[in-house]
This record gives sequence, structure tokens and C-alpha cells, in this order.
Amino acid sequence: MNAPGSPRLVAGIDLGSTGVKVLVADEDLRPVVVRQRPTPWRQVVGGRTELPAETLWATLRELLRAVADELPRGARVHALAVSGMGETGFLVDAAGSPVRPGIAWFDPRGAEQLVALGERFGAEFPARTGLPLGVQVSVVKIANLAAEGLDLRGLRWLNLPDHVVHGLGGRVGVDSSLTSRTGLLDQDTGRPWEELLDHLGVGARFLPPVLDGGEPRGRATADWLPPAFAAAELTVAGHDHLVSAIASGATTGDRYHASLGTAEVLLRVLDEPLPPAARVRLAEHLINHVRHVVPGRFVLVAGVKTGLLQRRALQLAGISDRAGRDALDTAVMALPLAGELAEGSVEVAGARNDDGVLRLVVNSDGVSPAELFGAVLRHGNDELAVLVDAMDREVTPATSTVLTGGWAGMRSVVRARAQVLPDPRFSGREEDTALGAAGFAARLLRTPEPTARTTSPHAVPQFH
Repeated sequence: MNAPGSPRLVAGIDLGSTGVKVLVADEDLRPVVVRQRPTPWRQVVGGRTELPAETLWATLRELLRAVADELPRGARVHALAVSGMGETGFLVDAAGSPVRPGIAWFDPRGAEQLVALGERFGAEFPARTGLPLGVQVSVVKIANLAAEGLDLRGLRWLNLPDHVVHGLGGRVGVDSSLTSRTGLLDQDTGRPWEELLDHLGVGARFLPPVLDGGEPRGRATADWLPPAFAAAELTVAGHDHLVSAIASGATTGDRYHASLGTAEVLLRVLDEPLPPAARVRLAEHLINHVRHVVPGRFVLVAGVKTGLLQRRALQLAGISDRAGRDALDTAVMALPLAGELAEGSVEVAGARNDDGVLRLVVNSDGVSPAELFGAVLRHGNDELAVLVDAMDREVTPATSTVLTGGWAGMRSVVRARAQVLPDPRFSGREEDTALGAAGFAARLLRTPEPTARTTSPHAVPQFH
């Protein structure tokens, strides 16, 4: 129990592409402890990137122990919610144990299976799932594993946060916002797409029950947990970008939420789903139409791999620390937005969401690191402008933008995005996803009777 008079604590776990983060806060979501470790990806042959379950759990154990050691004596976390990246998950056996490592959303494998799925389902795929058919979609990676010899019969799919909550002791289920990213879910019904499961050669049990974000999943019972986390109520908050949007206040349909991380993700909230024909048109521009973490709402999610390209541009310039990045930011800001070189001096490609390979053509001398980085930013603007235009043809244009994520801390990035995004402002929060997850945990504590816990279609955690 907490010491007399001490506040009840909640925790949010953010399973991100760059880092795994644990945040503990009080019920009013004032942070108490925040700790982070790098996401333990493993690089394998052919540019493949995997997440072994054992290294993920080793990272989580280390983090939870470190956080528990910093909490006041006798403090206890009463509720814990997990958010995380989309597309990545685990195929598990009947005991819930992963049979293969998780595959990164940016892993390139699956080209042959992509062709086969396209021939089988065509335009029906985006109309039914709300997703463009590409190698990023989980079902393509699953089909690739089957083609490599994995027998899918008897296995089940768990999205990354669903796997973690189950491993902590929670009941098995899959979050609707994360499952929307897999290609296995019918957007209109919210249920598994049976024809696609048949194509994979699996039955309806391949997907566990589809649950709303914030739905109670039981209590933390894993025997290795530090006492501070034992018996915490558990839930899955959902897809990290959507959870971050709620934490930053981007809950209305007239606003963009732009999360500037490894992927730069632009989203719009919809009160009602768009018709299938609109989903097909949006998919032509690689824009997703998926379920929100708020039950009953949907979102448009447009992504570009600008953060990945920007990181590689820093690496080319020999910059690997915050001081170097800040110095480059200052140098870029000293240049005009268009740079000082003649137009076409640096050509950049690779930001599209189905790409991610930084390609540079340097046509003149005098290309400094600042000029190079500025050119990468302008290329990102060009790709974002295409996405904004495509969304504006389907919904009323947004009037403002909330910027979050690590890259939003660079003045040069914000200046560039102000050219294509309406009225951008920086959220000022550094832990939006973990804090947003903690908000879902806090909501568990505010409804004392488990049998009475029903989720309002428009209920969202409140942030101050």
C-alpha cells in the first residue's frame, strides 16, 4: 500500500520505434519518474530488423526495476497502461509464447506476398481495411513468415502492447486501434476480415477478442515484478501516435496532430468513417483510415519517413549527440529556408512512407551540413504537401496543428513545417505517448466498480 496520505500512482509504458519508456505519475498526471532505454532491435541480413521477445522483456524488467528504485518508499503503482508502435507484434503459441521475433514496421520483407495479396484482393483491401497495401502492413509480414515455412495453424497474433500486457498478467486481447494497422480487421464492423484469414489458412481464433482502448485487462501478476508494480490494474492504451495526440490535446476534427519521430505522422480525427471509395482514394497516397483509441471515432493517418532521413543526414554529417544537433539547428536557422545555394544543388528523395532510403545527388560544391539538412527538410515538406492536399479533398481542411516528438524540438524543423501545416504550435511535452498511456491508466481508477466499467464513445483521459 501507499504510505498514508500519499497519492495513488499510475504508469504508462511507451513501446516506441526509438525507445522504450516508462513514466509514473500521480492521478492528476503530474510525472514522478520517467526512464527510457533504446528499443532493442536486432539487425539481420538484407536490411531486416527484428525485435526478439527475450530482449524486449529484459529491457522492460530493467526499466521497471530502475523506476521502482526511484519511487518513494512504500509507493505503489495502482494502474498501468501500455501504448506502442503499430504493425509490430508477435505470433504466439497456445501458451502465449512468441514463436518468432517481432518484425519492425519499417522492415522491407514481404514483396512477393504483397504482389499475391494485391492480385487476390486489389482495391477491396483498402476499402475494407482502410489501409494501403504495402510491406508495412502486418499481414504482409505474417504471409512472408508463412512463405518461409512457419505453420500458422494454432498460432495467434498479438500486437506489441497486447503481448506486454498479457506477459504482465493481463487477459488476452487485441486493441482495436493497433489491430486496425494489421490489415486483418474490417473497418466497418470492427471484426476480423474472414476472407483474409482464409487466405492465410487460419481460423477466426487467429485474432483474440478485439477490445477498445482503455478496457480493463486484469491485474499485474508476473512473479518478477517489483513490489511497486505488483497487482496494478492493466490496460492497453493503443497506437502510440493516437495516444500522443490525446495527451497533446489534438482531439478535435479541425486540427492536425503531427508526431515528428522516426516516422513523421500526420493525423486527423473523424467522428464518422469515410465511405469505402474515399478510403481507396486516400490509400493511393498511402494514407490510412483506421480506428481511433477513442471508441466510435476514426482517424486519417498519413506518414512520411522524414525523421529516418533526417537522422541519416545527421549521421552523414558526423553528428551523434544533442550538442551537435543543436549546433546544426542554429546553422540551418542562419540560412534562408531555401538555402543559399542555387536551386537543384542538392536533390533529395526517399521520404515517402513506402520508401525510407535517403538518396542524395549533390550537383555543386559548397554543400555544408546545414545546406544538406535544409534540403532534406524541404524534401519532407514536398511529400507532406501531397498528403495534406489528398486529405483536404476528402475532409474540410484543418485550421491548426499540434507538433510533438523529438524532431519538433528543432527550430529549423518547425520553421520548415510551418510552410505546409496550418498554424503549427509545439506541444511542449516531451513524454506525450507515455503520459497519454498513464492517462488511460488513471481512468481505470476513476470507475471503482469493474462491472460498471463501460467506455463512453467519446471518453478520453483528461490532461492538465
